[in-house]
Amino acid sequence: MALRGRRNRTHAADTAPGADSTHSTDTAPDADSTHSTDTAHHTGSEMSADPGRDGRRWPAGRLRVPAGRLGAYAGAVRRRLHEDGLGPAPVLLALAVTWAVFQALNENFLSPRNLSVLGVDIVGTGMVAVGIVFVLLIGEIDLSVGSLAGLAGALFAALNVNLGMPEWLAVVIAVLGGAAAGAVQGFSFARIGVPAFVVTLAGLLVWNGVMLYLLGPDSSINFSEDGLVATLTSRYFGSAVAVYGLAALCTAAYLLVSQHDRRRRSAAGMPCRPISEIWARTALLAVVAFTAVYVLGRFEGLPLALLIFLGVVVASDLFLRRTPYGRQVLALGGGAEAARRSGVDVARVRISVFIVSGTLAAVGGLFIASRLTSASQISGNGMLLINAIAAAVIGGTSLFGGRGSPWSALLGVLIIQSIGSGMALLGVEPPIQLMITGGVLFTAVVFDSLTRRAAESRGRI
Repeated sequence: MALRGRRNRTHAADTAPGADSTHSTDTAPDADSTHSTDTAHHTGSEMSADPGRDGRRWPAGRLRVPAGRLGAYAGAVRRRLHEDGLGPAPVLLALAVTWAVFQALNENFLSPRNLSVLGVDIVGTGMVAVGIVFVLLIGEIDLSVGSLAGLAGALFAALNVNLGMPEWLAVVIAVLGGAAAGAVQGFSFARIGVPAFVVTLAGLLVWNGVMLYLLGPDSSINFSEDGLVATLTSRYFGSAVAVYGLAALCTAAYLLVSQHDRRRRSAAGMPCRPISEIWARTALLAVVAFTAVYVLGRFEGLPLALLIFLGVVVASDLFLRRTPYGRQVLALGGGAEAARRSGVDVARVRISVFIVSGTLAAVGGLFIASRLTSASQISGNGMLLINAIAAAVIGGTSLFGGRGSPWSALLGVLIIQSIGSGMALLGVEPPIQLMITGGVLFTAVVFDSLTRRAAESRGRI
């Protein structure tokens, strides 16, 4: 019995990062890595049916992969629903209901013009929200992102307009400034031991003060409407060949990656998606992509800002799910001590996520400044922070860490901006908009808490 207990403890320690990583990645829309780490561990000798050294057979239990691949995949899906809930389905349903309600109340809501404006409006806040997702995944919070976004816009405008620096160089310095601010806050938290809430709250005040100093007595700096930064939100791709070709390329890339993953998992004897489901997902993606291109093309074309944002979301999701560093971030969200015992450099990962958050906050700030063609206090106000955190949480990222995806930021910011756009079309006053957005956020947090409590009752946490 001592031998068996020792084996079980070893298995629990070894699989901590994998289990946490799998738990988080299941929430991604393209969760191809579902249960991959768990299954890899389960094929080890400690869970095999071969006799142990004491002559006993160790039961494989529910973790044993069924003989049939279709049955194995069905079992994996059932485990996923049991352990992680419905994933992004509730958020997608909420978005569909939101759009249906506002379209019924105002026929202009789903017009090409309004959807194009909506697609550009989500980018600034969405960029900041993607950075927030990285911090939330490790169970922490960054309250300085709103001020950092405003600081990046003010720094760019001050360097470009006041000092005559080339736009591209001012953009690089502004983004590096956000990364440096994030590194300072991450170091203070990870190495010195200052709580993240406190250090980022201090950062909120400090960076906001620096922003106001750079803006000067006028509290705003206007820059060229024809320059590099202004082009970020004013450029559209109207060529039908280019935009439809891009939609076809993205769809084909998804199909090829999915097929590759299926072959890899099948060769390893792991549960994999049936080929029919891969084709169904590809068809759904094609419908969404070509419909979006068609609708946006009826106004001015595909916005450059939206294209960049989608690229950042896809790259961040692949980075989190397909790289060793991303798995370390997800493992840390499941438990710092378990991650540390598994060889994760906890301090380095903590510092790095705050650098990512600061960098994306700066990028988001530049997109917001581009939308206004000026740097002002509006870029760094408190509503940006509130909306960015709300977008991440409403989209499905857990406040407790270990569960979430950059796609959460996209879905969440779509819901928030859709509510704002719809109520603006209906002439609803801003105070009512705030109350409704707050109610949606509260509902999302309650759902997150109930999900976590259910997971604890099943022994998942």
